[in-house]
Amino acid sequence: MLQPKRTKYRKMQKGRIKGLAQRGSSIAYGSFALKSMDEGFITSRQLEAARVALTRYMKREGKVWIRIFPDKPMTSKPAEVRMGKGKGAPSHWVAVIKPGRIMFECDGVPLEVGQEALRLAAQKLPVRTKTVVRRDYQE
Repeated sequence: MLQPKRTKYRKMQKGRIKGLAQRGSSIAYGSFALKSMDEGFITSRQLEAARVALTRYMKREGKVWIRIFPDKPMTSKPAEVRMGKGKGAPSHWVAVIKPGRIMFECDGVPLEVGQEALRLAAQKLPVRTKTVVRRDYQE
């Protein structure tokens, strides 16, 4: 029996994002969280920009958890290349986001600081978000 040729990257199609988040939709670690209201792809660069904005506003106090990971390769062909000749090379990595997915969590800072930090992080992301607070949170 012939074995398929192993490649470094698994050829993956873009697919469609349907439905709500089945897992990762509740706060697990922190007191405040950033929850997605839309579906979409978040690139590793957007994720890093949001993380930097979040930690800078918190002045490196408290703790931040990133609950998503860009594990899907997106391909693109070089500029000015004719149609055909196969699929393009992987150009960047994205995380698939469904509505209801918790993306960031933070703890160890006051409520106002946490909410403002998450608002600044949300501005770096291409999906609509909302800030949620743990049910049993007391100041």
